Amino acid sequence: MKRVMVVDDAMFMRASLKMMLEKNGFEIAAEAENGAIAVQKYKEVKPDFVTMDITMPEMDGLQALKLIKQFDPDAKIVVVSAMGQEPVVKEAILSGAKSFIVKPFKEDFVLKTLNSL
Repeated sequence: MKRVMVVDDAMFMRASLKMMLEKNGFEIAAEAENGAIAVQKYKEVKPDFVTMDITMPEMDGLQALKLIKQFDPDAKIVVVSAMGQEPVVKEAILSGAKSFIVKPFKEDFVLKTLNSL
């Protein structure tokens, strides 16, 4: 069973992702509402992969992505964000994101992406 950390500042989005992942056989290892907490929790629980929002308070998802990749170069992080503009997607991928899912997302696309990691 793959262990996932869900990172998003919107509680309803974390709940939606968690429910979708759990019903499809994933274990929720942790959740975080901003990038700073995500970095701290990643070090504690070392999940198999992370879903990471970009726009969050305290520390955004791109900063958190870079810090997690410094700590663990093999970290599997999938950005899930409404910020689907090309420069943002490019920066996320160049920073080490494995994939980019634009909100609103379709469940089958999220599952296909995560199962391919």
